Amino acid sequence: MTLLQNDVLRGHRSPSLKWLPSGSPNELAEVALDIASIVGIELDGWEADVLADSMRLAADGRWAAREVGVVVGRQNGKGLVLLMRQLIGLFVLGEPLQVHSAHEFKTCYEHFRRVKDVIEQCPLLAAELLPVTGVRTGAGDQAVETRAGCRLRFIARSRTSGVGFSADTVYLDEAFLLDDTTMGALLPTMSARPNSQLWYTSSAPHEDSPVLHRVRKRALAGDDPRLFYAEWGNDPDVDPLDREAWARANPALGIRISADDVAAEQRSMAPAQFARERLGVPDPELGDGINHPFPVERWDQLVDRTTDPPDDHTVRLALDASPSGGAVFSVAGVREDGLLFVGIREELPPTKKGEALLKDRVVERALYYTKGHKTALILPPLPSPARGWRADLEAAGVVVDEMSAGDYTEARARMVDAVADGALRHRGQPALNAAVTGLVLKFSGDGETWSRRNSSSDIAPIVAATCALARVPVNGAEPMIFVWKAGDKR
Repeated sequence: MTLLQNDVLRGHRSPSLKWLPSGSPNELAEVALDIASIVGIELDGWEADVLADSMRLAADGRWAAREVGVVVGRQNGKGLVLLMRQLIGLFVLGEPLQVHSAHEFKTCYEHFRRVKDVIEQCPLLAAELLPVTGVRTGAGDQAVETRAGCRLRFIARSRTSGVGFSADTVYLDEAFLLDDTTMGALLPTMSARPNSQLWYTSSAPHEDSPVLHRVRKRALAGDDPRLFYAEWGNDPDVDPLDREAWARANPALGIRISADDVAAEQRSMAPAQFARERLGVPDPELGDGINHPFPVERWDQLVDRTTDPPDDHTVRLALDASPSGGAVFSVAGVREDGLLFVGIREELPPTKKGEALLKDRVVERALYYTKGHKTALILPPLPSPARGWRADLEAAGVVVDEMSAGDYTEARARMVDAVADGALRHRGQPALNAAVTGLVLKFSGDGETWSRRNSSSDIAPIVAATCALARVPVNGAEPMIFVWKAGDKR
């Protein structure tokens, strides 16, 4: 459970996904805490746990985990875990060579500066450095070396970086950017070492993160005897507004990350980016079934800018909200020629005065449109942010029809069929076109539905249009929802 101390939301210490090979605790875990205290670093509980688990010993005295994977959102503190492990390698284990790498030079250099500053500001550790050349700062030659001949080198990754080294421990930061060619250059550097260890540290994998996806799959399978993996994240269908989800994915929440900052990120970041970077939801791997529901060319063929609005008897109205702010009302109905029609009724942009003002505007317009069209307001199922407005809408007198997940899956099928059959028309509105262009499908239960997280555009307009279309009565069929009639009291 999330810990609340002084009304501060606290992140989860335990990872949401963990695979730990068999092994015995190592006294080095306590030594790590002692070194942290000496250099003035206070490790979070989760950081201390990762260090302890990574240094467990197998029966033969080697590391239980030859590979260590740590996947957690940015700014949570995985850099401190690496720093402490590197200090242990330099000053306790006496590892002849450690190699730290990142995809970009600036990222690698920043970590080098951090290690250098911590050592130089601690007289006890600084005294163990090689005189004069103990810290090398030359371009492409950043390194720390002790009197005992232990080195920690820092390199930016490339297809040939690491070739020629024989490293005891290799740290691959920004592991979501690893490719197979780079791994082919780095892995042979460890083959001749008797007790080597390979670290992968990263935020959640992108769709084109083949190496990190494979490591994660091995952890999920739970049968790798030499892998330790810890991941803080959420399932793909997580509600982006669920603060418990924020805590599951960010162990440093309430320590070095504030809930207010996460809320600001949620409002400003694209849904897929927020899900990956802050909620720890991995992108589906390329080839894992992501697909576009219908060709954009087909959608463009259905534009009819001269069409009349749908008949008032069949019109249905739906609302959706963008995770980054703003809301959209879409309508659907049947034209006089029998063809279906979908379109945006109104877009409400984010307000500078915050969500409260937007909510008031949404309620005001919902009252106006439902009374005018004599129909209920349809809301998508979770994780639509529009669900958060239901209580205020109903309190104001708006009749709300909240779709179930099963209804929504059927709605998606109806939209796809209508487009494929040419039974639908739209006006080619820019926001609706943009939503369709970036729209992708996802598998959900026994069916498919729109994927808000994986789509590359704001899909709120097409989500609302899909919900509205699903409730349109066809061929004289009774409507699926309560229809507001003249004389009904709100």
